[in-house]
Amino acid sequence: MKYDVIFIGSGHAAWHGAQELARAGKRVALIEQEKVSGTCTNFGCNAKILLDGPAELLHHLHNYHGIGMNDAVNIVWPELMAYKHQVIDPMDEAMAQILAVDDIDIIFGHASFVDAHTITVNDDTYTADNFVLAMGQRPAKLPVTGTELTHDSKDFLDLPEMPKSMIMIGAGFIGMEFASIAQAAGSDVTIVEYADRALANFDADYTNRVVELMTAKGIKFAFNNAVEQISQDGDVFSVKTAQGNTFQADMVFDTTGRVPNTDDMNLASIGVETNRGGVVVNDHMQTSVAHIYASGDVVAKTTPRLTPTATFESLYIADVLLGQTTAAIAYPAVPSVTFTLPRMAQIGVSTAEAADSDEYNVYDINFAQLGMFASHHDTEAKVKIVLNQQKQLVGAALIGDAAPELVNTLVPIINHKYTKADLNKTIYAFPTPSAMLPMLLANFLA
Repeated sequence: MKYDVIFIGSGHAAWHGAQELARAGKRVALIEQEKVSGTCTNFGCNAKILLDGPAELLHHLHNYHGIGMNDAVNIVWPELMAYKHQVIDPMDEAMAQILAVDDIDIIFGHASFVDAHTITVNDDTYTADNFVLAMGQRPAKLPVTGTELTHDSKDFLDLPEMPKSMIMIGAGFIGMEFASIAQAAGSDVTIVEYADRALANFDADYTNRVVELMTAKGIKFAFNNAVEQISQDGDVFSVKTAQGNTFQADMVFDTTGRVPNTDDMNLASIGVETNRGGVVVNDHMQTSVAHIYASGDVVAKTTPRLTPTATFESLYIADVLLGQTTAAIAYPAVPSVTFTLPRMAQIGVSTAEAADSDEYNVYDINFAQLGMFASHHDTEAKVKIVLNQQKQLVGAALIGDAAPELVNTLVPIINHKYTKADLNKTIYAFPTPSAMLPMLLANFLA
C-alpha cells in the first residue's frame, strides 16, 4: 500500500504532524507496536501525574502541619490504581477514534525497512514518499548479573499493591519522582546512584535541598555506588555495589534512564545514521536519508526529551513536508520540570552555564519569604533568575510547589524578551504565585 507519509510510532512525536498532513490532503499512516498515542499517554507522564496527585496533596497538607492541619490522611494505593486504569486505559482507543476522523490509518506491528521507500509490518509491505521515525525510547537495563530481576517504569505505574520496601537504581527524573510517590504511599524507599548527586541537569543547590527534604521523610540515598549484582533470596531482593554495600527490599526498579528504539529496523542498511543517543538529524530534522525524518525522544539531541518538544518537532516536520517552511528548526526556550516533592523547574540558560560565563548574572529571589500568603505556606519556594548583560531574562531555576506553573509564566517573558515596562503593563489574577513572580521579576529587568 502506498502513502505520502508514514510515521513509525504514534505518540506526540507523530500524531500531531500526522493530523496536519492528513488535513492538508496527504495520505498518512501511523505504525504502532503497542498502544495508540505512545508512552506519555499510556505508560508515562499521564499515569505518573495521576498517581502523583494524592502524594502532592499530602505534601501540601504537611505545609500546614502545626499551623492548622494534621497528617491524618493516607493513600489507599489499590483504589488509586483502579482510578488510574479507569482514566488512562481508554485513552488509546479514544485517540484512535480521533485519528480515524482524519482518515489516518493505524497499522499495528513492528516496522522494518526493506529499502529507503519500503517497510514491512507483520509480513505486509508498505511504501511512502516520506517517513518520520518517531519510535521513542524504552527503559534501559543495567548490564549486570541479575538485571532480569528488576522492574521498570511501566511496572511501577501498574503496581496493584504498593510494596513495603523498594530500591530505585538511579536518581534521575524517574527514580526521584517515583520515590516521592512511593514514600507518600507508605513504602520504605532506597535510591542507589552511581554519581555523587541526583538530577545532574538541575540546579545543584535546589537538587541538594530536595534530597535533604526527601531524606527527612525517610527516603534513603546511597550516592557513589555502582551496582554490580542483583539477586533474590525468597521474597527478598538484594542489590550489591562495587563499593561493597548491599541493599535489600521487596522490589527493585531500574530507573537508570531510557534508550532509543532503533533496534531491528534495518536503519543502517538503508543509510540512516544512528549513535548511542538515537537517530542523527540535521537542522531540518532530516536523517542522513533526505526523505526520512525523525522526531521526539528517538532523536539524538541536546534539546530536552519532553512531550512538548516532541510535539513541536512533529508539527515542524509537517510544515516542511507541506512546503510551509524552509527554515531550520528553531526551538524556543524549553521549560523542564521534575515532579519531586517539592517540585523543581528550569528554563533557558542554566545557573551552572551562567556561573561559567561573564555574559550572565544570577540573582536569587526568596519567593517563600516574599509571597508566603500566595504560595500556601511553601517555605521552600525560591527562584534563581539568569539575566544577560542587557538585563533581559534568559533563564531561571525554581524550587517549590508552584514551580511547574511558575516556570510557564516565564516562557513568554524569555521568548519575547519582555522588559520591565512590558511586565508593568500586564495584569495578573491576584493573589497568586503567577502574579507575584512577574511583579518581583520586574525589579530586575531593564
